[in-house]
Amino acid sequence: MKKMTPQTLAGLSDRTKLVYAGRDPSEQFGFVNTPIYRGSTVIAPTMKELLDRSGRYIYGTMGTPTSDALESAWSAIAGAEGTVCVPSGLAAVSVALLSCLKAGDHLLITDSIYRPTRTFAETLLKRFGVETSYFDPMIGSGIEALMRPNTTAIFTEAPGSQSFEVQDIPAIAKVARAHGATLLMDNTWATPFFFPPHEMGVDLAIEAGTKYLSGHSDLLLGMVSANERSWKALRETYDAMAICAGPEDMFLALRGMRSMLVRLKEQEKSALDIANWLKARPEVAKILHPAFPDCPGHDIWKRDFKGSSGLFSIILKPASQKAVAAMLDDLLLFGMGYSWGGYESLIIPFDCSTYRTVTHWNPEGPALRIQIGLEDVEDLKKDLDSGFARLRASA
Repeated sequence: MKKMTPQTLAGLSDRTKLVYAGRDPSEQFGFVNTPIYRGSTVIAPTMKELLDRSGRYIYGTMGTPTSDALESAWSAIAGAEGTVCVPSGLAAVSVALLSCLKAGDHLLITDSIYRPTRTFAETLLKRFGVETSYFDPMIGSGIEALMRPNTTAIFTEAPGSQSFEVQDIPAIAKVARAHGATLLMDNTWATPFFFPPHEMGVDLAIEAGTKYLSGHSDLLLGMVSANERSWKALRETYDAMAICAGPEDMFLALRGMRSMLVRLKEQEKSALDIANWLKARPEVAKILHPAFPDCPGHDIWKRDFKGSSGLFSIILKPASQKAVAAMLDDLLLFGMGYSWGGYESLIIPFDCSTYRTVTHWNPEGPALRIQIGLEDVEDLKKDLDSGFARLRASA
């Protein structure tokens, strides 16, 4: 088998790239997968190499063959200059923001952001002297009016967390670049396969590897990929913090990566089937899915995205909390849990109204976020149908 070069890898399709990226059997005694390298101490062969710190590996927090495999693979997938791996999605958000902000800076964040990102901005960043303002996710190029002389970063998420508004990332990127600001994006929902962030002008792309990269709900991991403009600062911040992911989690991420696109496409297909079925239900008022015409930013999704994933939301017609609990508590296949991207289906109620600051969340009825896993869609429909029967009976 010939050695895979970066040039060869770049010429492959996404599906094939996932099979070969980040591994080299010729350097692993013929074994297919990159092994787990655990350790802190790295022995230098000479005093000169020790003092010059010229060896490929110097200390465990600064990289191992396992972390190199995952980071190089993700950089190839995302079209990035470089990637760092950290212990969670929120850790990825934190490292990315800290790499481009300092005391006295102004940060713009979409109002539809993942709530823990908002918490990080309003606690740690505020304490360190960074001011945060929020913007309507549908603002597009209108974000120009919010830019200040000290606005150094804009944080986006498309689609929006829970409410699924699709932002005009290229338009925002154009404004950010004109003002010398760094554009960050949480791209966990689409992954680089359905939205290539760096091609679209994003400087720092955040991914929760906990979700689709893992695919099995058994690890916590975050990645930040950077373009050439932002890579040096990101790597320096990561090294200064030594916020490295665990070797077993990185190994599991590499294993999950090999089947990621196959799972993603299957979950996309099943989610669209379920969403269309739900749209026809008398209990459902609205579907919040970027592929549906009445979802905010649907036209942007059609223009910029290559697909959708297995996560979307629905708005029920008016119903009591007791009725919703009756629906959810006895579901057989849908678990209630705060993650997604795994092989199992999940469902949670949510309410954005308590923390949105520049947009209003006032749906017709209760809101549910649904993650579609790898189960048979007919089984999932039967489970939801029984839940709707309980909801009607309770009402």
